[in-house]
Amino acid sequence: MSDLRHRVMAAGGVICISFSPIMVRAAEDAGSITIAFFRSLYALPVLAVLVWLTRQEDMRPRRSRWLAVGSGIFLGLDLAFWHASIGRVGAGLATVVVNLQVVFVALIAWALFSEKPGRRATWLIPAMLIGIFLISGAGSADAYGDNPVLGTAMGLLAALFYSGFVLMLREANRGHTFPATGPLLDSTAGMAVTSLIIGLAYRAEFNMNVTWPEHGWILAMALGAQVVGWLLISRSLPRLPALDTSVLMLGQPMLAVFWARLIYDEALGLTQWIGVVLVLAGLLFFSLRRSNDGSSQPRQKVVEADRDSI
Repeated sequence: MSDLRHRVMAAGGVICISFSPIMVRAAEDAGSITIAFFRSLYALPVLAVLVWLTRQEDMRPRRSRWLAVGSGIFLGLDLAFWHASIGRVGAGLATVVVNLQVVFVALIAWALFSEKPGRRATWLIPAMLIGIFLISGAGSADAYGDNPVLGTAMGLLAALFYSGFVLMLREANRGHTFPATGPLLDSTAGMAVTSLIIGLAYRAEFNMNVTWPEHGWILAMALGAQVVGWLLISRSLPRLPALDTSVLMLGQPMLAVFWARLIYDEALGLTQWIGVVLVLAGLLFFSLRRSNDGSSQPRQKVVEADRDSI
């Protein structure tokens, strides 16, 4: 019964975060950096209340707190590029591309911490890179998106920055047990400051005078994905078997593609569909390998690498 409850919670969290790119597209007139700033700003007071309610349990040292804030810098950069990629390659494809952060995390961890990815990665990673090339629609006449090549490139940059977020947040959490709300609050604060700095430097995508309904979509994103979705996932996935974790997290990009087709009629080209299948299949096998390989990270770390707070 406990596993069923955690599966339901995890599925609810995945559904919440799967709507995030759809709401980004709904609010796209506000500007990609504006969305990143306000979604973090709206989430902060809610998270602050949740942290206050659990304040006696959060005994993190100052170093861990600053590392969590620092992870928000990478998250702010990630969202700036990811939101921009949605406007160029579509909500569905941009979400598939940014999930390649799982591979970036493994490669960076290998380079920095000697966490060897394993033999299967030697053919999984090239297969996924071929999938990314197909998603970009390079040389394809029926590719979806205003500028799918640029959108895919931005999505890859977003995935790279998200990898930095994951690794820094993992370091902040290393060796400590505390509620997820504390690190999320610190990281969201770092994300808000970073988004504001980027916005002030790049005015074209930043607008403090956001009107409705854009404000409504950003508010829904902040509460639905940034707070509820993330907390449901972080609370439930570590308590589930590795197979369930991998399959459930794969649901986020799959649902994003489905919602994008249903709501915005994002009709992908044939080569893009093949690319989506290659990337998603690679992500599934990559996650399963990391869960079962003795040299891989413990399941808690895999969850940290795979979850999407954006």
